[in-house]
Amino acid sequence: MKLIVFLFAALCAVGHAAAQAYPSKPIRFIIPFPPGGPRDTQARLLGPKLTEAWGQPVVIDNRAGANGAIGTEIAARSPADGHTLIMITAGEAAAVSLNPRLPYNLLRDFAPVAPFSSGPSILVVNNALPVKSVKEFLAYVRARPGQLNYGSAGNGAPSHLSVELLKVMTQINLTHVPYKGMAPALTDVIGGQIQLSLPTIPGALPHAQSGRLRALAVSSTKRSPAAPELPTLAEAGVPGYEATNWYGIAAPAGTPRTVVLRLNTEIARVLAMPDVRERLLNLGMEVETGSPEAFADYIKREIAKWAKVVKSAGIRLDQAAI
Repeated sequence: MKLIVFLFAALCAVGHAAAQAYPSKPIRFIIPFPPGGPRDTQARLLGPKLTEAWGQPVVIDNRAGANGAIGTEIAARSPADGHTLIMITAGEAAAVSLNPRLPYNLLRDFAPVAPFSSGPSILVVNNALPVKSVKEFLAYVRARPGQLNYGSAGNGAPSHLSVELLKVMTQINLTHVPYKGMAPALTDVIGGQIQLSLPTIPGALPHAQSGRLRALAVSSTKRSPAAPELPTLAEAGVPGYEATNWYGIAAPAGTPRTVVLRLNTEIARVLAMPDVRERLLNLGMEVETGSPEAFADYIKREIAKWAKVVKSAGIRLDQAAI
């Protein structure tokens, strides 16, 4: 019994020492997509704040390829000492079902550290569509099954899956038109070649505010500070609907809990800074904080939710582009 107590105390001491010494070298912050995207932008917002606090450089490492799988695998196989981090999103949760041959396991190979931010998409329609609310939109679509086209940033993209979730929950029939990115899809909504889309707020809100598109609702469970006049889809006629673009930080599985908790605390401190909150709001995002355990539970729920949508929509592996 004394030996067990001694070993437990020794392990606690080792963990405490690891946290005290952390970080002992530069931190590699992997972004599994090219520079310039929303997760890269947010990582570059967090990185300098951690560098300033800890005196160790946080190096943004863009490892694009295979729709994010290459960089994510690199992170999963890195030493579990807290000196490699990765920003994950709803895309990784959906990829579990979109690509069953992923070279990593999102739940087994990563230690969730902290949520970071989330932001809704915005349901926009062409101005010629004679609808001004979600209820009018649903009635219009139901009267014309399969006749309206919606655009997305590509098969398996959040802008695809979020509309498929809407279809499942409302039993409407819309035809999917995948594009190579959201910009050309929005151009065609404005031009009337397709009738609607569900893009992120930063990409679509300026068009709605200028009158080139009509915005009907946002996809989150609460109204967005970026567009507080717009109802949520849930309050506008689709109870329980939620499809948020969330971002969070993870480390390789096996990272000492003391290090994970120190990271979690520091990230929460950064997110409380007014300049960080303002910058995220300008990106159409809101701060998200919580414990590593709460973040892990959320990831599990997201995986389960998008698995149902992928199955219902019949999205094939060779179509996925997240």
